[in-house]
Amino acid sequence: MKRVMFSLSMPGISSWNGKWSGENKRYFITKTISDKLANRLGISEQKPMSWGYNWSDGWSAQVTATILKKGERTGKSDGFYGYGWMVNSILVNGEINP
Repeated sequence: MKRVMFSLSMPGISSWNGKWSGENKRYFITKTISDKLANRLGISEQKPMSWGYNWSDGWSAQVTATILKKGERTGKSDGFYGYGWMVNSILVNGEINP
């Protein structure tokens, strides 16, 4: 079993001022997944994996999965900005599907 931290970022910002209101916060979810699932998703201790999602309005999100070392602490998360469905989609489908 592997503890995996899924982090959210917004590399494509289409707001009036070019900023994302959550840019200075830490959005992540930690999940425990099987070694088999980690391998299927392409996540390893040496190589984090990322998935992207684009909206038609110019915004885009990126979810990055990193395997945590035994005993590693993540600190406090500010949630996942309502996009937990992206992590669920990655775990089930191997990609982000709405």
